[in-house]
Amino acid sequence: MGLAYQKEIDAKTCFAVWKIEETAEDLFSRLQLNDTERTYLEGLNNGKRNLHWLSTRVLLRQMLNTDEYIDCRVDEHGKPYLANLPHHISFSHSFDYAAVMISKDKPVGIDIELVKSKIIRVANKFMSPTELEFIDPNHTIPHLYICWCAKEAVYKLNGQGNVSFKDHIHIKPFQYATKGSFITTLEVEEEKQLEVCFEAFDDYMIGYAAGYKL
Repeated sequence: MGLAYQKEIDAKTCFAVWKIEETAEDLFSRLQLNDTERTYLEGLNNGKRNLHWLSTRVLLRQMLNTDEYIDCRVDEHGKPYLANLPHHISFSHSFDYAAVMISKDKPVGIDIELVKSKIIRVANKFMSPTELEFIDPNHTIPHLYICWCAKEAVYKLNGQGNVSFKDHIHIKPFQYATKGSFITTLEVEEEKQLEVCFEAFDDYMIGYAAGYKL
């Protein structure tokens, strides 16, 4: 199927979602990879990890609309970046989907997750007691996934290690909906505020953020 969904955030920022129905061989044939990338790919187990890595790169290539080699690397914190292009980027994947967000002028973060009941068992590991108080009891599972995706998006946008979802990323109360936005606060060294947007997509939840609020 390939491209399943694309959204423009502003004139310089967008994200897209890819439904993975291709084989690894098909995805591989659409890419230009150097020796380092080929070696890394060969070290991945066959299956979803392989498909996720390939599909994010194929989607990135399509979004950038270029036939040139894309030098996509990761820094010491695991944050992906482009060595030969000015864009900020963020990757995510979950089961049958991959997501990529790009911007020409601001850091970005995106997360996509398949909504499953198991999140209830780990909610207190990434949510503070105060945050758990505003979770809608009638929509507990998707509401928790919104919060998880939001914190993951903020974490990826920030791109630094030693950040605790529970202790450093705080969500202001918001009502459950299938689409919307709210303010989060990142407290590491200095306090920063970000607007995180979210929307349900099939059986998945997407959370994304672009830049810091002034």
